[in-house]
Amino acid sequence: MRIVAPMSGFLAAGGTLRATGGDDFEAPTIDDFFPPAILFEGTPFQIDRIWIIRIVASLALLTIFGLAARRARLVPGRFQAAVEYLLDFIRIQVAEGTLDKENARRYLPMLATIFVTVLAFNLTSVIPGLNLAATARIGAPLVLALWVFVTYWAVGIGKYGLGGYLRASLFPRGVPWPIYFILAPIELLQMLVIRPASLMIRLVANMVAGHIMLALCFAATQFFIFHGTGLLRGIGVLTFGAAAFMTLFELLVAFLQAYIFALLAAAYIQMSLESGH
Repeated sequence: MRIVAPMSGFLAAGGTLRATGGDDFEAPTIDDFFPPAILFEGTPFQIDRIWIIRIVASLALLTIFGLAARRARLVPGRFQAAVEYLLDFIRIQVAEGTLDKENARRYLPMLATIFVTVLAFNLTSVIPGLNLAATARIGAPLVLALWVFVTYWAVGIGKYGLGGYLRASLFPRGVPWPIYFILAPIELLQMLVIRPASLMIRLVANMVAGHIMLALCFAATQFFIFHGTGLLRGIGVLTFGAAAFMTLFELLVAFLQAYIFALLAAAYIQMSLESGH
């Protein structure tokens, strides 16, 4: 649908919003997540804007935790206390809340790395100058999901052997044997595909939707305030309020998605550890 806004107001006419003077309203599209190459175009090492965002977020993470480790004191200051609070949250709410204490300690570095990486990559969606989540394209979530996939398989095989792990996972005790013809393929599909796919698809879908909503609200605000006339500028105030709300909501989503990703990773590891029971 296209809406045109001449001096007298809006007229319906087919695809985008158009303000007085012929200015078009440019709605966000999926092309936002596939920006043009900046370096090495057409090669396997092609660098675009989203790769730059990932590099910036990674350097920021390394700087924060490097400074926290270098300046660690027995009586922590505010910066060190904030970092320790985040790590304690991951240890208590994610690792120890899902795994027993021994395994929580063993897998805490992995879970903490996943949590802070996903959180930092998500938060780039609301940082001025970046404005795009580094997890809004499948590459980074795929790497983290494969890490979880390899880990829970390695945990199960290391504890029970390949045959024992598969037997316990695909043929759980107490199930009538004819049900195994249905249950075993489903369980195998879950172990091979559904678990890692659920991790990355959930994350990517949420960050893509969040970016589109934010971009839509801010683009509408710019359109109505700078190109609208009369009451249309009042609508711009409403869309700006919606943009502010969506920014706060995106912060919440960024944290929740990092928490869910790390929590599910811990849960999958725990399932592998308990496969023999």
